[in-house]
Amino acid sequence: MQKKPSYSFWQIWNMCFGFLGIQFGFALQNANVSRIFQTLGASMEAIPLLWIAAPVTGLLVQPIIGYFSDHTWTRMGRRRPYFFWGAVFSTLALLVMPNSPALWVAAITLWILDASINVSMEPFRAFVGDMLSPEQRARGYAMQSFFIGVGAVVASALPWLLSNIFGVANEAPEGVVPDSVVFSFYIGGVVFLLAILWTVWRTKEYTPEQLKAYEAAEKVNATSEQLSSLTPAASLSENAALWLAGGILLLLLVWWRELDQQLYILGSACVLFALLKYFAHFLSRVETNPSKNMLVAIMTDMSMMPATMRKLAWVQFFTWFALFSMWIYTTPAVTANHFGSSDPASAIYNQGANWVGILFATYNGVAALLALLLPVLAKRIGYVMTHTLCLFAGALGLLSFLLIDDPDWLLLSMVGIGISWASILSMPYAILSNALPAEKMGIYMGIFNFFIVIPQLLAASVLGSLLHWFFNSEPIYALLLGAVSFILSAVLMVRIRQHVMPVKIQSSVV
Repeated sequence: MQKKPSYSFWQIWNMCFGFLGIQFGFALQNANVSRIFQTLGASMEAIPLLWIAAPVTGLLVQPIIGYFSDHTWTRMGRRRPYFFWGAVFSTLALLVMPNSPALWVAAITLWILDASINVSMEPFRAFVGDMLSPEQRARGYAMQSFFIGVGAVVASALPWLLSNIFGVANEAPEGVVPDSVVFSFYIGGVVFLLAILWTVWRTKEYTPEQLKAYEAAEKVNATSEQLSSLTPAASLSENAALWLAGGILLLLLVWWRELDQQLYILGSACVLFALLKYFAHFLSRVETNPSKNMLVAIMTDMSMMPATMRKLAWVQFFTWFALFSMWIYTTPAVTANHFGSSDPASAIYNQGANWVGILFATYNGVAALLALLLPVLAKRIGYVMTHTLCLFAGALGLLSFLLIDDPDWLLLSMVGIGISWASILSMPYAILSNALPAEKMGIYMGIFNFFIVIPQLLAASVLGSLLHWFFNSEPIYALLLGAVSFILSAVLMVRIRQHVMPVKIQSSVV
């Protein structure tokens, strides 16, 4: 049987080019949304709650889009319709966000923006698995990392570039977003749409018949990896009682001790997950063909995921808790601790906020360059050790924020974070894609994103409270918590056995 053909450098380039636009929108969101919220009157304690849009929409959208994209075929293809429509709505949200007349409008727009980005982004991970052979997947994910880095560098630096090079105003009256941010979002919307259109136009997907033939020829090692020993029906109710009891106990504790109300989100999420498991179990017993039910399929596959994916899930959990801590609190931490202002209307605050854009551009630039070298390193020491070392580098980068006083030297901190970011965007997916059943690539990539979204939900629920209880609401200490989380993820990474990754990594990535 014929295997998938090898793709040239430029074919993989076209296949992954849409990620340039996705990351453009994502980077603008990460670097500027806290600034927009503060400008519109949000308190420091309220910022994590407002950011809850990102993890909640990801939690809902990613597995659903993964499931439907596995079962979609149109004239446009299998994954490409999701790229396109996600880009259209992301562009519209990017145009609206900096013009929000009130805080609640900005919060709703963030929900729409994050949901739309997820609609485009989630199928892209499965797209590489669909189109490339196991031998070329590491190359494809590294190419995605390259575009993520390039897009984020330009997008993160845009407000600073517009202000310092093109003379666009970086200050505005109280309650108004500066023009440097507004025009950055306009440019981001255009780039997002055009980059996605390039991939849609230049890459043709395989037909369902071709995919079945290729999948039969390429026996990915996930077919022989041990899955859960439970039956599908039993897996649906596994641990549901523990999730329900834990969620109820947390809700009661928050009510009894009058804890931060943001913790209600975490307790409610645990209860909702338990109820969904019970409902899926009920549907599996009463429906004649429960495997065709989306909820049953998602909950069953989540409970029976491969062992490698289970171990990677814990690594992802602590990794993304660290990243979310950084994204939420770098702007208020740097403006307060390194520039000496917490007033969003002041010139010094906006100078510091723009410098954060440069810092974010720096770590993304480092990641883009390192994406070219990671496969070479992984070929010598393996995926597991490569990712472990990179996570430790990220921990050192975040810790250094507490030790450095001169904001210019924070560029050195971002080198460590950029090293970790390059690996986070490629190594886990290179490991995972070769441990998944080919016919479930989309839904498992969506489920894998649970372990990106859940720690973000946790961070948004508890970070404000932790800072209030232990650190007098000083945002710089959120970066310390992120460093500790990075260290935990690196330690957990060594539990993954190297031999589950039999695919030879090519040294020429891009």
